[in-house]
Amino acid sequence: MTGAMPAPVGPGRVAVVTGAASGIGLALSRRFATEGMAVVLADVEGPALEAAAAGLADQGARVRTVVTDVSDADQVDALRDAALAAFGAVHVVCNNAGVGGPHSPLWEISRGDADWVLGVNAGGVLNGIRSFVPVLLEQDAGHVVNTASVFGLFAGTLGVYGPSKHTVVALSEALHLQLREVGARVGVSVLCPGPVATRFGSSDRNRPASAGPATGREVDQESAARMDELLAAGRPPDEVAGLVVDAITGGQFYVLTSTNRIEAIRARAEAIVTGTPPEPPLSFRPAPGPLVG
Repeated sequence: MTGAMPAPVGPGRVAVVTGAASGIGLALSRRFATEGMAVVLADVEGPALEAAAAGLADQGARVRTVVTDVSDADQVDALRDAALAAFGAVHVVCNNAGVGGPHSPLWEISRGDADWVLGVNAGGVLNGIRSFVPVLLEQDAGHVVNTASVFGLFAGTLGVYGPSKHTVVALSEALHLQLREVGARVGVSVLCPGPVATRFGSSDRNRPASAGPATGREVDQESAARMDELLAAGRPPDEVAGLVVDAITGGQFYVLTSTNRIEAIRARAEAIVTGTPPEPPLSFRPAPGPLVG
């Protein structure tokens, strides 16, 4: 009788988390450290990254930091190499880094902003898959967690952000199916959070100079203000990290953090089946309802 499949989470395992300097990424790093894992924290913000890692190290965690722009495939390869050099293996990869960007209509968004948002949100996930999945395939167990958004599950707007997160969901689904085809011992989960109490609304702080001059359109400012209001009342990041660990250990693929967008998800599926145009999603204001978890 064969024993249970080894778990990718637990003492002696190694996790790599991008976007780890704050928010969900830091909460994931903290939770993995609590599980006895070594953690490699990556982020584009060097000082914040070092401060986050120092806080974990002070609690006895084994950590390494690598400043990484996930939109750059070479930097993600360097992150992989640094993780292997530090700990000899990688078992869990969280492609978590993401940015919001402007919420302008698609025909008004600048090429620089489009390249930035799609490069980080979608390109960063694909770069993480390409760099780390070959490593995970060599382990006795592994898991990939890609951070999308609930806006990746229904028809919505938010400029190019929503489409970028739909891409993350599609990449995750394809990865799951392809790994299953080859009989890999590597699991996949896609995190689709609703509002979470993070600094995500101020992701413009990491907007690269290469994106060109920032635009101050009124629609972006109003949308950002509503987003900040939602995030302030959002679910604590540590609770989201708990949901992710439960998903990894339980083999759960889609990970939602709240239930208030379920009807919008169903409406999109129904529209696809019937061929009708999509309807606007629910308003920014969260509907009452229990949280998942």
